[in-house]
Amino acid sequence: MKPQFMSSNLHPMLNVAIKAARAAGAIINRAALDVEAVRISQKQVNDFVTEVDHAAEKAVIDTLLGAYPGHGILAEESGTQYGAKDSEFVWIIDPLDGTTNFIHGFPVYCVSIALSVKGKIEQAVIYDPTRNDLFTATKGRGAYMNERRIRVSKRTQLKDSLISTGFPFRPGDNFKAYMLMMAEVMQRTAGLRRPGSAALDLAYVAAGFTEGFFETGLSIWDVAAGSLLVTEAGGLVGNFTGEAEFLEQRECLAGAPRIYGQLVPILGKYSKFAGAGDKAAVRQATATEDADPADAASEGDAGAAQDSADKDESAPL
Repeated sequence: MKPQFMSSNLHPMLNVAIKAARAAGAIINRAALDVEAVRISQKQVNDFVTEVDHAAEKAVIDTLLGAYPGHGILAEESGTQYGAKDSEFVWIIDPLDGTTNFIHGFPVYCVSIALSVKGKIEQAVIYDPTRNDLFTATKGRGAYMNERRIRVSKRTQLKDSLISTGFPFRPGDNFKAYMLMMAEVMQRTAGLRRPGSAALDLAYVAAGFTEGFFETGLSIWDVAAGSLLVTEAGGLVGNFTGEAEFLEQRECLAGAPRIYGQLVPILGKYSKFAGAGDKAAVRQATATEDADPADAASEGDAGAAQDSADKDESAPL
């Protein structure tokens, strides 16, 4: 059994966040014992919200506001409904990141809690209740996993790197552009993984388990805590063009510095902030992908048959 992570050396606000994350984790673990009994309602197609989300979020908010009633709250399920509305201190909460995994009994999900002070992330906790893994960071004090200091991977070559990602799954997502992006990364790396929890993906970059991570369509509560873990572990995080102000831009790239530097030129052209020329090239590439493969195949067969006939006609008798 790993020790309860409460230490006088930690920032008091971080200790409260740890307590909140563990409270949510206990609720999630109890529910996981009988996940089929969890009633499911749908927010959007493939984007589930469960009773567990709400119960875990309430446990987090009650713990945080019990200690700091003057702080603000920005939570995935309840938004800014709770907490002070004008505080410089805002807790950013995802009570269960990886809900779809949880519903299926696939054990990759976590609780994510970050504290923003005057718009900057200063405290971070990501708790994986299935493994009892606790990732923490305080700005300027480094990143930790279960009380051990963590650092990003030392690998420097993309070809040796393991990269994690998240697939688009919401209506309106640009699947074709993503498939091109994924193909470009996949061909240059040792492997591409899709675990299904962006917050945990970022924690794994911080711990050096993967060399990088990229995903589009993410909300601030998906990336707030993980982004501080990455930077405190010596990594870089930003949007696809490498700009650091990414928290509310719905695209996230993180990695060990050398790997991050190699991913930006690959992914930058797919960014919403890419230049006009890059955007045009991506549009053209996705338009090519739009051609029906069956039509292309039949056209190709017809063309091949005609080529064969032409050759036969020109062949000497």
